[in-house]
Amino acid sequence: MMLYGALDLVFLGLALAAFGMAVWALIHAIRTPAQAFKSAGKLNKNLWMVFTGLATVFTLASAAGYMGGGLNRLNIFAIASIIASGIYLADVKPAVSEYKGGSGGTQGPYGPW
Repeated sequence: MMLYGALDLVFLGLALAAFGMAVWALIHAIRTPAQAFKSAGKLNKNLWMVFTGLATVFTLASAAGYMGGGLNRLNIFAIASIIASGIYLADVKPAVSEYKGGSGGTQGPYGPW
C-alpha cells in the first residue's frame, strides 16, 4: 500500500512539472508577436495558442486526477499535451525568439538608433 502512495507522489510531481511546462509554453506564445511565427516559418500564432492552451487544460486536469479530481491521471490527452508543449519549447520558441520586431525606425549595424 505504501508503494502506491510513493508512486502517486512521483507521478503527481511529474504531472505538475508537465503543467508548468505547458503554462510556460502558453505564456511565451501569448507574448510573442504574430509576425515572429510567420518570419520563422512556423505555424501561425493562433494555432500555437490553441495547442498550448489545450495542453495547459489537459495537464492541469491530469495533475488534478492525482489529487482526487480531474481526468483519469495519465491519459492520451496528457501525453499529447506534453508532446505539443515540448515541441513548442524545443523548436518554435528558439525560432521565434530570434525575431526582433522594430518600429520601422532607422536601423544601424548593431540595432536601432
